[in-house]
Amino acid sequence: MTANGTEGRGGPGVFRRRLLLAVDAQGYGRSDAVTQREFQAGLARLLDAAAGTAGLDRDRWETQRAGDSVFAVLPEGTDEPALVDTFMRALDAGLRAFNRNRVPHARLRLRAAVHFGPASPGPNGFADRAPVEIHRILDSAPLREALAAAPDACLAVAVSAPVFHDTVGAEYTTVPAEAFRQVRVEQKEYRGDAWIWVPGSRAGQPAPVPDRPAAEEPRQVRPQPPTGPEPTGGAPVTRIRVRADEVAGDATVIRADRLEGTVEADAEVGRVAPGGTLVGLDLRSGGDAE
Repeated sequence: MTANGTEGRGGPGVFRRRLLLAVDAQGYGRSDAVTQREFQAGLARLLDAAAGTAGLDRDRWETQRAGDSVFAVLPEGTDEPALVDTFMRALDAGLRAFNRNRVPHARLRLRAAVHFGPASPGPNGFADRAPVEIHRILDSAPLREALAAAPDACLAVAVSAPVFHDTVGAEYTTVPAEAFRQVRVEQKEYRGDAWIWVPGSRAGQPAPVPDRPAAEEPRQVRPQPPTGPEPTGGAPVTRIRVRADEVAGDATVIRADRLEGTVEADAEVGRVAPGGTLVGLDLRSGGDAE
């Protein structure tokens, strides 16, 4: 991903693709004034510290602040894996240290989004598609729900499709792709996919694939002994009932060389496994049967 500076045909301006970061504090509006000031100071300090750990020069970021949120356009050539990986890990560690011994309603918990796309300076901030898209991802229901579903977490991170595929998917980070959960974002006019990672918490992560249980030994198909009285007319009646969860091989309900009288057979089988067969009657020689 490289920036491309050109004059647009629609008027003066510079077309650039830039790496973008957006961060927002959960529950800021419900906090009292003292807690809000602590959140503001803590957020600025934690972002500075995480950037230093990741080797990112925050003094060169073009930043817009709004009390509980920060939007930053990073310099051209910024190390994307460092922002997604080292920066986010350091930010999560800093949040955990900040929140230690704080009561739940005074804990600073953040949503963060990372995107790469066109962003150009405007009269009152940055214009173009990418600044709008990153805020749609940041404010999306799936990201909010991921943080809410992980009460032990301090940070929930969402990355856009270009960032995920070019950094995480290409294995440029120590965070494996399996740690992210793909979601669909439909926020206002925006429609797109994002990938969510909740550092240090299993909640909000992709559900683990359960171990496949060992194959149970299929129950043998065993006919029950004949039941019921014989008819008074003298002709015998043979009643056979078979119950099985599974037939894994070849099974025959009745096999005989000769039958006399009436045969009543009832088979209840859950399933016949691939390659299995179930035969109701195997009469090897001729006989009279009703």
